[in-house]
Amino acid sequence: MKKKILNTIKYVAILAIGIGLLMMALNKLDLDEAMNEIGNANFFWISLSIVASLASFFSRAIRWNMLIESFHKKPTLMSTSTALMMGYLANLAFPRLGEVTRCGTLARTDKVPFDKLFGTVIFERLLDVICLLICIILTAFINYGFFMNFVNEYISPKVQLFLHSPVTASIVVIVFLALVWLTIRFAKSSKSSGKFTKLIKGFGEGFTAVMKMKSPFWFIFHTVFIWVMYFYMSYWCFKSLEATHNLDWHAGMLILVAGALGMSAAVNGGIGTYHAAVIGALMLYNVESQHATVFAVLMHGLSTMIVIILGGLSFLYLFLKERNANTKQS
Repeated sequence: MKKKILNTIKYVAILAIGIGLLMMALNKLDLDEAMNEIGNANFFWISLSIVASLASFFSRAIRWNMLIESFHKKPTLMSTSTALMMGYLANLAFPRLGEVTRCGTLARTDKVPFDKLFGTVIFERLLDVICLLICIILTAFINYGFFMNFVNEYISPKVQLFLHSPVTASIVVIVFLALVWLTIRFAKSSKSSGKFTKLIKGFGEGFTAVMKMKSPFWFIFHTVFIWVMYFYMSYWCFKSLEATHNLDWHAGMLILVAGALGMSAAVNGGIGTYHAAVIGALMLYNVESQHATVFAVLMHGLSTMIVIILGGLSFLYLFLKERNANTKQS
């Protein structure tokens, strides 16, 4: 009972943070002007952004299929796509539930062992982190001069004031002691130890799956393709709005990184965190707050709409499939 209460409080707190960030982002938004800007958006570029989103999704489903087939299970692409979409839909309701949902869905529909599926998902998540780090390094490299000018003008003076503050030393000591205490607690916790062991085991199974793969080239191709499509999702959406039409691919890389970091936060579907990260990144390129907010709302709205529609269709497909199976058995 106590654990359920704590989980409920945690869920409500995370949701409140996301909604709070979203309200802050939308606080100064002129709704009439925003609706007019979205209404005048170029639908051709929006369509291309949607196509890029769908392409990244199906490429991810194909890549997951390749991992699963390496341990002699062959679910159809329809099965993996449906399970993956159910996972995305679950993440809108409960952060981090998507991984469990998609594994559970495929385990039920295609009788694939859950633990092996979870191992592949852990490996995929680690691979995503590596890809994101590469994108961050690449973005920092291509925008180095731009970032340094911004840091020298806005950040350095504030950092210097902070470093010379007597409060700084106290904060550093408190943070250090807190980290030591958390590390000791984590090490002593058998539950945490079990989770860590499970994580390592899952990664090992996922890595083994890659080593057994028949076509590692195509696995790498789909990994690169997924992130290229992520880039074009935002870059083509740039082109749809007058205020962002002239932004180049350097800005596109920054938005890719900012958006990915915002979506990776433990908040329902990146609500609030995505908007805050993308708006802040666009304002670095002198895009006014109003236009930056419209872009963030449009991008997040498109991806959420795709997840809800395809997730709903996937749920309906599974429901009808199971009902037909039960009818045949009876």
